[in-house]
Amino acid sequence: MIINYPKPRSELVRIRAAYLHLTPGISALEYAQRRSKLASVLPKDGIAILAASHVKYRSGAVFYDFHQDSDFFYLTGKSTADDDHTFHLYLRPKDPKVEQWEGSRSGVQAAVDVFNADESGDIKDIEKQLSRIISDSSEVFTDASPSSSSASAFSRLFASKTPPNAQGLATLLDQKSVKPLRSILNEIRNIKSDAEISNMRRAGQASGRAFTEAMRQAWAAEKDLTAFLEYKFKRNGCDTSAYVPVVAGGKNASQIHYVRNDDVLIEGDLVLADAGGEYGNYITDITRTWPVSGTFTTPQKDLYNAILATQRTCISLCRADASNSLDKIHQIAEASLKDSLAQLGFDMSGNALEILFPHHLGHYIGLDVHDTPGQSRKNPLQVGQCVTVEPGIYVPNTDRWPAAFRGMGIRIEDSVCVQEESPLVLTTEAVKEVDDIEALRA
Repeated sequence: MIINYPKPRSELVRIRAAYLHLTPGISALEYAQRRSKLASVLPKDGIAILAASHVKYRSGAVFYDFHQDSDFFYLTGKSTADDDHTFHLYLRPKDPKVEQWEGSRSGVQAAVDVFNADESGDIKDIEKQLSRIISDSSEVFTDASPSSSSASAFSRLFASKTPPNAQGLATLLDQKSVKPLRSILNEIRNIKSDAEISNMRRAGQASGRAFTEAMRQAWAAEKDLTAFLEYKFKRNGCDTSAYVPVVAGGKNASQIHYVRNDDVLIEGDLVLADAGGEYGNYITDITRTWPVSGTFTTPQKDLYNAILATQRTCISLCRADASNSLDKIHQIAEASLKDSLAQLGFDMSGNALEILFPHHLGHYIGLDVHDTPGQSRKNPLQVGQCVTVEPGIYVPNTDRWPAAFRGMGIRIEDSVCVQEESPLVLTTEAVKEVDDIEALRA
């Protein structure tokens, strides 16, 4: 996909089509407005070049589920006319034999008819088209990288000095000012529209209900709980899981990215589940920790409530009028946890907190679980940003720590949208109060 600015033009505006949803919850008009916003910050005759994801193979002809590049997805879609830039979209042509195996393709004509591109063509001809467009540009903004053995065909073009049908793109780029696109798109993507927030709320609601349904039941194995959550995400309305779940019983919860999910669950232990569904490509991120038996022991309850109190405080600070950054709220979480743990008998001297709470309190979310990568967590939160709030404590099974808490891992996480005066919790359907959790199995 290529966006030029400025290129004044006139064409029939398909007003009715503009308000149709190209993807769940997102209108064609909104996709056009996103492209216009990007074009408006490009310099005169500047261009932005983005590549779609390519199919990745697990082994041989066995491929992974396809997931579109988030920046490409964010900017494409059926749209109304764009008045001040040119939208090029190059696709694979229709091929009945291939489609019999791989499924339907949009085809080249759909770039204009469905996605309302200004110019389109066969992706195989991209070399010639890019050479022309790059030659006419003042600056190039792209995150496409030079070739590697696993790179997409599009990316490999950028390392080509002498492609057969065009001046080498790498040579052309050597003559241009080439700048990264990600930081520009991060600023645009980081503030969510009402439609995006609605999609994330829908994903959060469906996923939260799945968690609560899971807590109602007794589970003997991590894999069974994993399968139930992923099924319920879809059954409740999500398209798929947002990421590989963490379902960790007992000591496994101390491994923050534990994804084996193949151990047994033991009465008397806690189980930590970090999972979420995806709706219209927008994700939700939830973690809940609860007792396998359905009832907390006293030490489990004490540590859990200390973490929950910290989480509630931090969520309340996710509002624009508080002028807090994620880093600032993280510092508040550290102080809260340090004080609470000391009251429970932990020696919090030295590097204790670093060991017990080794990750950041939160991150941005949206189309990706860790959305807008590279976006600073030092800036004050703004209306429309969506973040996670996820304090956790992971107690090693060593003599340094109080015996009653050794081996416990507890994290409580919600997805939150920043508003002016109060936070909007997107995942409230997942119960988290001790009394509510225990009541589910009473």
